[in-house]
Amino acid sequence: MAAINNDWLEALQGEFKKPYYKKLFQTVNQEYKTRLIFPPADDVFNAFHLTPLKDVKVVILGQDPYHNNGQAHGLCFSVKKGVEVPPSLVNIYQELHDDIGCTIPNHGCLTKWAGQGVLLLNTVLTVRAHQANSHRDIGWEQFTDAAITALDAQDRPMVFILWGTPAQRKKAMLHNPKHLILQAPHPSPLSAYRGFFGSRPFSRTNEFLKENGLEPIDWQID
Repeated sequence: MAAINNDWLEALQGEFKKPYYKKLFQTVNQEYKTRLIFPPADDVFNAFHLTPLKDVKVVILGQDPYHNNGQAHGLCFSVKKGVEVPPSLVNIYQELHDDIGCTIPNHGCLTKWAGQGVLLLNTVLTVRAHQANSHRDIGWEQFTDAAITALDAQDRPMVFILWGTPAQRKKAMLHNPKHLILQAPHPSPLSAYRGFFGSRPFSRTNEFLKENGLEPIDWQID
């Protein structure tokens, strides 16, 4: 796995020395040697690489990576260009269109968001091919909880977008009154019609950022 080498390293370096992380590292290394694991090893920490801690303005929490071939590249809900846009992201794009009028793109790569301070973080960072949640409870949750704690400790306004029950469980970790927490059902086809559509997360995020003197996000994926 490509090492974290920006300011996230200082925030998370204590985790790398803990027994759980050593066990996690060994488990994941063995999995990569013996099975097909997504995302590619060099992409596991892409969310941290592409969105340094000092730049984070918005946090979108996902669950675990896409588990079909060629989809996952280390950012929640995002897929590489040339890969069919997954159903949850289709619904995210529909809400984006309905909320702020963005045209719906023909690909699912969200690196443009990451480059503007939108941390696209899954709570579990690896998965076996074609086996959703197969790396749950091997230690990733403790690691990403440490990242969420570091984010909550930042003394500046930030938006946390929590879609679906697993993400919403993390609300209990967020105590900073400067932060805005937006909750809605998950954008998957199973739940999007229960309140994800019409939740207006993109316009509400930008209104909050502007109110706090911050540059809004250009949500349009080109």
